[in-house]
Amino acid sequence: MLHLWNKKFSYSNLSRVTDKTGGRFYSSNGEKVPSVTTILDKTKSQKDKDALIAWKEKVGQIEASRISKESMSRGDKMHKHLEDALHGKQSLDFDIMDDNEKKMSQVILDQALEKKLNEIWGCETPLFYPDSHAGTTDLCGVYNNEESIIDFKSSTKTKRREWITDYFLQTAAYALAHNLQHNTNIKQGVILICTPKFEFQEFIIKDNEFLWFQKKFLERVAKYKMLIRN
Repeated sequence: MLHLWNKKFSYSNLSRVTDKTGGRFYSSNGEKVPSVTTILDKTKSQKDKDALIAWKEKVGQIEASRISKESMSRGDKMHKHLEDALHGKQSLDFDIMDDNEKKMSQVILDQALEKKLNEIWGCETPLFYPDSHAGTTDLCGVYNNEESIIDFKSSTKTKRREWITDYFLQTAAYALAHNLQHNTNIKQGVILICTPKFEFQEFIIKDNEFLWFQKKFLERVAKYKMLIRN
């Protein structure tokens, strides 16, 4: 996919730190802001918090920890394989792959990126919005002829659209930062999901819906600031 690269923007590296509560922060030019995922985690609704507690009680703390660690490891490996493929570092051949994560990566390549990705601006791209938030998006560029923020997700099972609000908020947040830093007009967020059973899903938000999610994310930023002041 090397032919799709257009390094039209200069992305600066960010310093990353984690505090004692597990919150992640990024700094640029001496200014520190929370990560997008930290903001979303700290401002979860009570309903979402209760649902997580109920799940842990149902499966048990030990099993919940095992599932979470396994899911995180699977996601990290899948992301690394995709990053390598986008940089042309290896040839992914579905038939000879020896682990699930490589096969999951190939599904996303075959079902989405090979068909719809028009241009790559950056991969694992650091983005910073002063006095608000920062983070690293999986991919930014042009997808299906639209300037986009693209995130890859692994999941133990297929998702419903109403379950992945935080995924949409993440892409909206990254677009806010990219548009501010690089004078773009990104109004599309793309979520590409694959399960260990190689079930593929694509979810897209764009235009007015995308702007709505940007507004909702900024409300979460305001809520986060209020929480840390109290």
